[in-house]
Amino acid sequence: MPTYEFLTISTEQDIALLTVNRPDKLNALNASLVRELGAAAAALTTDDSVRAVIVTGAGEKAFVAGADIAELAQMSPVGGVRKSREGQEVFRAFERMGRPVVAAVNGYALGGGLELALACHLRVASTRARFGLPEVKLGIIPGYGGTFRLPRIVGRGRALELILTGEMIDATEAHRIGLVNRLAEPEDVLPTARALAATIIANGPIALALALEAVAHGETVSTEEAQRHESDLFGLLASTEDMREGMRAFLEKRAARFSNR
Repeated sequence: MPTYEFLTISTEQDIALLTVNRPDKLNALNASLVRELGAAAAALTTDDSVRAVIVTGAGEKAFVAGADIAELAQMSPVGGVRKSREGQEVFRAFERMGRPVVAAVNGYALGGGLELALACHLRVASTRARFGLPEVKLGIIPGYGGTFRLPRIVGRGRALELILTGEMIDATEAHRIGLVNRLAEPEDVLPTARALAATIIANGPIALALALEAVAHGETVSTEEAQRHESDLFGLLASTEDMREGMRAFLEKRAARFSNR
């Protein structure tokens, strides 16, 4: 595992905890931090001992409270395109990690911070968390995937309201519109995220990876193509030992012992 200036990573019972660790700046994303997130995503993707990832922010105030505005203010047009595409690529790596990624949102998730949470597959939030895409207040738009991920999760109308007003919503409203999967008291955010991740990884690891692939592929293609791809993956799983073990365990009324084969 690489060494990092702005991240910490620990692993417990097959679940990696990745913490954005820049609390003096409310964990704001500067260029170095985005690059570190990319390196961490690559390392976690190739670590077979990691079956799920939780992403959170250091301190009680913020998950990630946006991008580093001082850096953004210096962008040229070409630099802006490059910065956006670099961030998109990094966040896409979390989305395509092949194992469940859960955001544990412990405070402000604004701008790039919300976009990072959106790139995670599921979101657990503190009752004190706040969410928003305030970019239009700075004369820009979300550039790390917010304009397409948020509508897919909460619907076009609600997403446009958040994007066009730049206003924040609280955790209760985020949960109501489907942006957040589960709410927890501040002290319970990480335990709730761990419990959710543990429930998920009790299932077949190959099935989990292919379920994530099927959902991601189905979002961008026709219904006919989504059906074809789903059927191919469904059939592929019939070749695995995990499928046979899962079926056998069900018939024998016991817990399955998956081997990732």
